[in-house]
Amino acid sequence: MQGILSIQSHVTYGHVGNSAAVFPLQRLGFEVWPIMTVLFSNHTGYGAFRGRPVGADWQREILAGLEERGALARTRALLSGYLGDPATAEVVIEAVERVRSHRPDAVYACDPVIGDDGRGVFVRPGVPELLRDRVLPLATIVKPNRFELSFLSGIEVRTIEDALEAAARLRARGPRLVVVTSLALPDHEGMLGMLADSAEGSWLVWTPRLPVVLNGTGDAFAALLLGAWLSTGDPEAALGRTASAMFGLVEATWKAGARELLLVAAQNEIVEPTHRFRPTRLR
Repeated sequence: MQGILSIQSHVTYGHVGNSAAVFPLQRLGFEVWPIMTVLFSNHTGYGAFRGRPVGADWQREILAGLEERGALARTRALLSGYLGDPATAEVVIEAVERVRSHRPDAVYACDPVIGDDGRGVFVRPGVPELLRDRVLPLATIVKPNRFELSFLSGIEVRTIEDALEAAARLRARGPRLVVVTSLALPDHEGMLGMLADSAEGSWLVWTPRLPVVLNGTGDAFAALLLGAWLSTGDPEAALGRTASAMFGLVEATWKAGARELLLVAAQNEIVEPTHRFRPTRLR
């Protein structure tokens, strides 16, 4: 049995972190082994929550238990998202290194959660620099939004040309595939762009921008992207599949007027999206 090791937060109510990533990967047919970085009643978007972070020592203990079961040697891929603090980032680095000591070809998909447009940086001091300097070079796939791409690359991303230059700079440091989300540009009003850049080429896909703001969409997107990449190994196909599935989930949630992403009720969108968006090759 091979699996995906996912190191992220967990909420009991709602869908963010592992609570947004595990089920989509399972629905795509993957075994998933989650390690929780926080245990909260609900995500912080509600303004109030209960629970607490899971200490790095506890995370390492779970990791050690998995290694004793032989799971790290059977880990096909790793996934990380919001890290919370530098100590958790160190655990992720150790996890990638330990998995690759057993399986050098293991894929690591990093969602480098740092901040976004309008909010700026919202992680603790030290995390952005750790992601840029130590985590990014370990990644096979990295999925920044526009704001995060600018920080990680040192290039202010305002155009598709900027995004391509910034993505190439990230790839030069290790990742094979850079997928940029949340590209809202003046010449594509009402649309959201997603860019995939790899040595094989670059592709861009646009989807309508729906009038809804949901928590956990980035976490679900990263999981869907990893699943599509593992299934196809094709940047264009992975981008198209992920954009189509994600739009379907968000559209179903918006139409239902729901506060939380309808991962379960709209799960068919994960495997058979209602809408198919085809990426355009840029180079």
